[in-house]
Amino acid sequence: MADASAYPDERLRRPAMGRSLRLGATRVSYVPDGVLLGRPGAWLPDTTERTWAEHPEYLDASGYVVASVGSLLIEHGDRALLIDAGLGPYALPADPATPNGPAHGGALLDNLAALGRRPDRIEAVAFSHLHPDHVGWAAHIAPGADRPAFTDAAHLVAEPEWARYRRPKAGQQETLTALAPQVRTVADGEEIFPGVRARFAPGHTAGHTEFVITGGGHRLIAFGDSLHLPIQVDHPEWRCVWDDDPAAAAEHRRRLVAELREPATLGFGVHFADVVFGHVRPSPSGPAWQPLDEGDAGDVRDVRDAGDVPGDGEE
Repeated sequence: MADASAYPDERLRRPAMGRSLRLGATRVSYVPDGVLLGRPGAWLPDTTERTWAEHPEYLDASGYVVASVGSLLIEHGDRALLIDAGLGPYALPADPATPNGPAHGGALLDNLAALGRRPDRIEAVAFSHLHPDHVGWAAHIAPGADRPAFTDAAHLVAEPEWARYRRPKAGQQETLTALAPQVRTVADGEEIFPGVRARFAPGHTAGHTEFVITGGGHRLIAFGDSLHLPIQVDHPEWRCVWDDDPAAAAEHRRRLVAELREPATLGFGVHFADVVFGHVRPSPSGPAWQPLDEGDAGDVRDVRDAGDVPGDGEE
């Protein structure tokens, strides 16, 4: 494998810094919580060792792909909506029995505070889906607290996604119990906040949901886990090991990549290392993810980063 340190751009292999941009009167901010590392060939089973030898820019020093974990804060006037709730205040070691390397959360509340938002000033949390790295702080109690962080907020979940949890699998009952009192189910196309509409994008899960934010003559598609890594923009046929319906997920990725090439259309990939905001542009080898830089994004600012991942550094 080529040495990834030879590549000067570190953004594809480090957790995302917090960044904000404006869409007219609406400000959207990525709020870091932590990071999840993965074994590249296990996360994307259609890839090969040659794939990653040719793309070492995606791999950290231990050979993992890097997925950021966090939330998208949407502010319109005094109102605030949060999309997803990170991993929560705990860490996981690398597990040889799964595709995952080490992971940790814990930074979300501090980073919200840096943006001037307390949890009790979030009117709703909208979930792309109910996997643990998106439910996080909405279901788990932080050290020193007596309840999850967002119990004053409505929890907005697609009806097909919530239906899956009415018959919880082993290990899901605690999450279900924590979320249920605040859950309000939403419909496909429903406006859930000024300028924000939910749209169903099944494949990763049965009720996986994207959110389309419009303002200032632009739209931003927060596409959740429709895409996990920027390299899938070049290869939307490559499934993720966590997709419930790989064929449906791949077909949606093809449509999404085409949509992200349209004028005045931006994307937000919550797991996209340190290139979470971007758009799709042509390249010699096909469509490619082009991250937004400060000159592109308008009001861009940094908040505290997610920090380093604790772990043994071994695959």
